[in-house]
Amino acid sequence: MSTKQNLPKILAVLLVLVIGFAAIAIYSSIALTEESSNVSALQKTAAELQTRNSQLESNLSSLNRPQSNVTIYGIDPARIYENSNRSVVTIQGSEVAIVDTIFGPQRAITSVLGSGFVIDYSNSYYLVTNFHVVDGIVNATVTFWNGEAYPAKIVGSDAYSDIAVIATQASRSEFYPVGFAPSYSLVVGQPVVAIGNPFGLSGSVTFGIVSQLGRAIQYQSAGGGFSIADVIQFSAPINPGNSGGPLLDVNGMVVGMTTAVVSGSQGVGFAIPSDTILRELPSLVSNGKYDKHPYIGFQVVDMNYQLSQVMGTNATYGVLIEKTVTGGPAEKAQLRGGQHIVTIDGQQYLIGGDVIVSIDGSRIVNYDALSTYLERHTIPGQIIRVGVIRSGSYLEVQVTLGGY
Repeated sequence: MSTKQNLPKILAVLLVLVIGFAAIAIYSSIALTEESSNVSALQKTAAELQTRNSQLESNLSSLNRPQSNVTIYGIDPARIYENSNRSVVTIQGSEVAIVDTIFGPQRAITSVLGSGFVIDYSNSYYLVTNFHVVDGIVNATVTFWNGEAYPAKIVGSDAYSDIAVIATQASRSEFYPVGFAPSYSLVVGQPVVAIGNPFGLSGSVTFGIVSQLGRAIQYQSAGGGFSIADVIQFSAPINPGNSGGPLLDVNGMVVGMTTAVVSGSQGVGFAIPSDTILRELPSLVSNGKYDKHPYIGFQVVDMNYQLSQVMGTNATYGVLIEKTVTGGPAEKAQLRGGQHIVTIDGQQYLIGGDVIVSIDGSRIVNYDALSTYLERHTIPGQIIRVGVIRSGSYLEVQVTLGGY
């Protein structure tokens, strides 16, 4: 067969091939367009998910970020700690004591640990702490917030207020003195923050509220016991090592100095008021002691309903004088002690003496009120009017205060 005869068939085959290739091209173009559209859609979805993820991360970050303005009981512990922690120091040393053993009396060396804080007095830097922290201490050192440590020496102390002032030859750059606020303006329920070194855990902070004011707490030492007057009670626990640290108000100002002399106390703390510290500071720095505590010279017990019934008196408040000290102000003023012993609920009382119900016209509810009034408002040598119930009648006795 000739080429001419096959030409129509060849053209037909070529036409079919052209049409097939065209169809394939068109289909491929459509498929590519759809694929491109799908890719664009996926890219858009991925972008939206990325945006949403970034927003979630931002929200979580803001939730986890520390909030400097968080307050508890109306107080901002984080801010107070940040501003005051550099003022708090750790006081360490050793104490030599005589202990009884099976081999007889032996010397024992124990470690001493407490807290303190920096003050600026008369253009000089000092450290304030508790008397019981440094009483009998040897090789005393002071460690600042940054770990720098220096030898320390006692400048002055007062056991009856549990206050001591110490000095150290540190660089002036180490000292960050605190500011004081008057403790007389404190009210029950007011929030407070305490910073100290419980069990040597430096820079620890705790907070609570003022539980009561004007407490008298018992201090026991080798030489006997006595009361520390006008003490702040607050609701934060204080442990060994906290003693001597600052008690701060909502503005980060010192309103007291924590003390842990009450053994076995749980969930409650006590502090020496700032007013007491400031009142004694000039004498402690210049004389090394404070000897202006008022003294009456008697042994007393709080009145209560049961005691008043046994005594046959309507006075259910005040303090009953059980004994007067020979030659003391109370005896000289002819205040009367008790004459016979009674037992109430297993407790012995020496009754028959005067019941103090007022001083200079101020109502005296109990011994806390008595000791607080004397510490805040009187000095040795001052004459006070003591209102007493004697044999069922009220009378006033003038007493010239002694001192210690």
